[in-house]
Amino acid sequence: MVAEDTAGSGDRSEEEQEMDRKAPTSEERDVEMVVSAAEGPPGEAAQPRKWKGAVIFLCFYGFMISIKPGEPFITPYLLSSEKNFTREQVTNEITPVLTYSYMVVLVPAFLVTDLLRYKPVLIIQGFSQVVIWLLLLLGTSLLEMQFMEFFYGITMACRVAYSSYIFSLVSPALYQRVAGYSRAALLLGVFTSSVLGQLCISFGDISFYTLSAVSLGFVSFGLTLSVFLPWPKRSLFFNRMLFQEQKEAAAAATKSELYQMNPKESASSSAAPPCSASRWRDSVFLQMLLEVRNVARRPNLRLWSLWWVFNSTGYYLVLFYVHILWNKVHPVTENKSVYNGGVEAASTLLSALTSFIAGYATIRWNVWSELVIGVITALQAGLLLLMATTDNIWVCYMAYVLFRGFYQFLVPIATFQIASSLTKELCALVFGINTFFGTILKSIIILIFSDKRGLGLDVQSQFLVYTVYFAILTVVYLVCAAVVITRHYRNKREGEGGGDKEQVASTELSPVAAESEAEPLSNGNSAKA
Repeated sequence: MVAEDTAGSGDRSEEEQEMDRKAPTSEERDVEMVVSAAEGPPGEAAQPRKWKGAVIFLCFYGFMISIKPGEPFITPYLLSSEKNFTREQVTNEITPVLTYSYMVVLVPAFLVTDLLRYKPVLIIQGFSQVVIWLLLLLGTSLLEMQFMEFFYGITMACRVAYSSYIFSLVSPALYQRVAGYSRAALLLGVFTSSVLGQLCISFGDISFYTLSAVSLGFVSFGLTLSVFLPWPKRSLFFNRMLFQEQKEAAAAATKSELYQMNPKESASSSAAPPCSASRWRDSVFLQMLLEVRNVARRPNLRLWSLWWVFNSTGYYLVLFYVHILWNKVHPVTENKSVYNGGVEAASTLLSALTSFIAGYATIRWNVWSELVIGVITALQAGLLLLMATTDNIWVCYMAYVLFRGFYQFLVPIATFQIASSLTKELCALVFGINTFFGTILKSIIILIFSDKRGLGLDVQSQFLVYTVYFAILTVVYLVCAAVVITRHYRNKREGEGGGDKEQVASTELSPVAAESEAEPLSNGNSAKA
């Protein structure tokens, strides 16, 4: 009896010991409580009302900051009797400042946006827009207009905050959907702004000065909205590492307090924290900078990144100077004869339509990418030649609308081709680098051909230069297309890689699954870690 009782007691103590090993200690429970407190309330994905309200507010903000009915008429305003600047001053001395400012501010804006978690940069953007319209209303000198373009460059550089802000509000599963919402809000705002401006000019008998004052009111309201935007708790790069360090610090502080109460138990579970230098070496941001080298070795990513750099450069050069070209083809005699707002609205609508159509394009992009890019670039070169040589303003308008539509058709394709095989963080870094290189190229071209300190060409001569630029790109793309297509069919004929059994999967523009495994970085870690 005694032996049985003793054995039973021994069995129970073994079971209890097993349960003790599985159950968390009081120290571990305390640490978990502190870490949970440091993390704050549950994520936005677990609170549908909270993130939906934040996304709706952000989209409304994006719509409102796009309402600037005087924007399509800035160049006619500067060239009108109200401001009385010459076309040479606007072309060779005022407009180039925009690109220089954008180039200088872009990288700091990209880094500060992530470091300060978006909201301060959006407030800076709103403040810069207010300054732009104040200078347009009150400024009279060449220097003041150059400062206006400087702040315009700041505004463009700060757009990265809006495009990436929305990803901090929702879980990865919702990225594709909310990105579409935010872009739709911007496009709707631009379209509404252009239509409103054209209606005011054509039917409201409103002066450029009054239209600028209306724009100042809208951007001031947008600045007010930016103050009330929710402040995200995380960002893509810096604050992710900071957030992890805060959790580790909270856990360490709790263990320190428990050590004073129970030194033996705490000492057995304590471990030396990693040094700050090690954390920096293993940080996601630094590892992704190193990973960019591997991205450049992939032919498909390299092709579309180069397209982004070179074709976006030409596209924005056209956007910066096309209003000056219109004024030369059709000099402004009265406000009612200016149709810049209507043309911008039409081009925005066509751009949205072509972007939508591109989402359904199913092509073997690994074979036909160069050919598609080459053909579209050739069409754009022809449209630029038509714009540079025509004396009919309506032909010039139509060529511009088609030029923008062709470019916007390729934008979602390039975005998907680059983003589909990269993590969200690495994708943002690649796009940032592509944009920066494109801005440097724009600055070089403007300095040589547009700036007063360079050749200082007139606007029609500049468009001839842009035509040659796109023609050179066309030749390069078509030569590369011929090489790729010839190699593809030769390999297919020779049966390399399995002959007829080889299947090349077509790439559709569909969202990447959020649950897909992240691609490992060079050090073996995942960028989603």
